[in-house]
Amino acid sequence: MLYVGIDDTDSKCGMCTTYLAAVLAGRLEAFGLHGYPRLIRLNPNIKYKTRGNAALCLVLERGPADEVERIVVRAVEEYARFDDENTNPGVVIHEGEIPEDVRAFAIRVVRDVVDIQEALLLARRHGMRVHRFKNGRGVIGALASIGLDLYDHTYELLAYRMPGNYEKPRWLDRESVYRMDEATYPDTWDNVDLRNKVIVFSPHTPDPVLYGIRGNSPEVLVEARKMLVTEPAERSQIFITNQGTDMHLVEARIADVRNDRSYILKGFVCEEPRAIEGGHVFFKMEQAGACIECAAFEPTKNFREIVKKLIRGDEVRVFGSVKNGTVNLEKLEIVKLAELVKTTPPKCPVCGKSMESVGKDRGYRCRKCGAKRALPVFERVKRDLETGLYEVPPSARRHLAKQIIRIKEPWCRTHPGR
Repeated sequence: MLYVGIDDTDSKCGMCTTYLAAVLAGRLEAFGLHGYPRLIRLNPNIKYKTRGNAALCLVLERGPADEVERIVVRAVEEYARFDDENTNPGVVIHEGEIPEDVRAFAIRVVRDVVDIQEALLLARRHGMRVHRFKNGRGVIGALASIGLDLYDHTYELLAYRMPGNYEKPRWLDRESVYRMDEATYPDTWDNVDLRNKVIVFSPHTPDPVLYGIRGNSPEVLVEARKMLVTEPAERSQIFITNQGTDMHLVEARIADVRNDRSYILKGFVCEEPRAIEGGHVFFKMEQAGACIECAAFEPTKNFREIVKKLIRGDEVRVFGSVKNGTVNLEKLEIVKLAELVKTTPPKCPVCGKSMESVGKDRGYRCRKCGAKRALPVFERVKRDLETGLYEVPPSARRHLAKQIIRIKEPWCRTHPGR
């Protein structure tokens, strides 16, 4: 096999590396494409990312490698947004089996922060062809796209706009999108956010993508596309991907957490939720003496209402990325609910009237007859919250975050957030 990895050709002002991969899929077809191009989402916390931090890999049945290299480099030179200072493309071409140290490197790029020198040394060790443009930071993702083991995977069909429409608003028939979603869910997902009435599978950024349908199989994606009524598409391409897999998450102890990584953490709520200006909701959780702040930011919409119902003592698992010492919540599992007890003033044992507090920890007194009593009335309150796994809505979902409908564990009670 001949592996072609590419990364960092796009810009916030336009282009998309997936589009370049779709173009190359056509130009390299004569070399025998093996399976679908690989769309690999990398660590979502990297500050240099453009949007979804994706790297692409095409796998070919045959060479010659020299001709493939020439076609790929020419395409990068043709399409990459070199005018953006943050666009630093990298190309890696590898022939043969994937070395184990390259596989290990790839999963680290999805979960950790990796230096470009490590990528270059690894590629040279195995005799790979490397092309760096500008500072060449894209070599990191290009190498990772070749080496990542897709032990879990989904598919995405991306349709691309006619070049003449790039500067115009995207046009999709809204009713056809909702019909498609209703007909294909849960085999496709994150097309729409039903509760917030938002179409989420079509971007609003200045890039060539018209829409992207995500699902369990290439077949369901093709059927879904047939149901859509949209502006004309220049081309479309199906990718195999690690999207929707939680591949970026690592189970860890709170004490071991570092910024710019993504975790699954378990502990107890130690400080009850509070809302701040802007609609963001925060709470603190504790494990073995270590504490961390967790946040449901405003874009998570209705998910925040679940978070607000937590109380001190609730046992939880949180899923999300850590920035500035705070977990940006993607999912929340409520493992066990703490008991909520309401206290009310007692009735006077002499005359039956409600008593009033004398002061903190000083008991109660009847205003009418002067009788005293030490303790209030304790009453258990039924919690307006269920155990189980909750998720942010599709409009706030990260590419790598696994949708609850993909979690098949029999022990896990789920509450889909769409």
